[in-house]
Amino acid sequence: MDNNVSIVRAEDSQMSVFGSSSNFDTAQRMAKALCSSTIVPTAYQGTNNLANCIIALDIANRLNSNPLMIMQNLYVVHGMPSFSSKFLIACLNNCGKFSPIRYEFKGTEGADDWSCRASAVDKQGEILYGAWVSIKMAKDEGWFAKNGSKWKTMPELMLQYRAAAFFQRVYAPEISMGLITREEFDDGVIIEEGIQSAPATDDNGAIPADDKESLGIDGKNAAGSEGTAAPSNGQGEGEQSQQGQGNGANNEGHAPEPAPTPAKTPLGKQPTPSIFND
Repeated sequence: MDNNVSIVRAEDSQMSVFGSSSNFDTAQRMAKALCSSTIVPTAYQGTNNLANCIIALDIANRLNSNPLMIMQNLYVVHGMPSFSSKFLIACLNNCGKFSPIRYEFKGTEGADDWSCRASAVDKQGEILYGAWVSIKMAKDEGWFAKNGSKWKTMPELMLQYRAAAFFQRVYAPEISMGLITREEFDDGVIIEEGIQSAPATDDNGAIPADDKESLGIDGKNAAGSEGTAAPSNGQGEGEQSQQGQGNGANNEGHAPEPAPTPAKTPLGKQPTPSIFND
């Protein structure tokens, strides 16, 4: 009897929002209470944002975290959710897999070789090291030169944030569930190899001037690419027509031979291929 009670309590404490219809109904009731609160972010307030509250509840359950903490630290930009770096570090320090995150610096402060990496000790006593992140990397990847970049004003903090994100992605990817940090999103970090993200646009759908410069896009290149794709005057069409006439003259008197028609095999007489031939 005691075992049954403990099992029920374990299921209740780790409720999967989308695991069953009863769990989903319970999540809806919770979400209604949350969306009526005035201390949650505006993206979760009101009945129109009830679905956002349900998703936040599911993420909180998976991370064993407080729903309000998830709402306060989950940012959605252009439909893509991302966590704040400080929240991700807090989850790393409380996950129980290893000791709290520590940071190691090398190089000259403020110079391109100034680097940082995150480290921690796991339960077996092994020291785990993350990848080095440097100012040179930030410049090469285009993070440093972005408009309003925090790499120029607070490079030490950004080095720590990025080092912690790289550490988490290698040793505890289940914490972020594949989501990137808000700071990475602002920098346009590409996580998966071979996948290129589209350039960020403003409210009017235009690419900002700073991003155009970093991507090598300008008016001349755009005009040149358009002119290459399709001629903009009658000269190109005339040349095409002349070429077409010339081809017709060259082929005059030499009609193409029709392709031979394959013989049709009567239905039911086609040979059956053997899949057992060596």
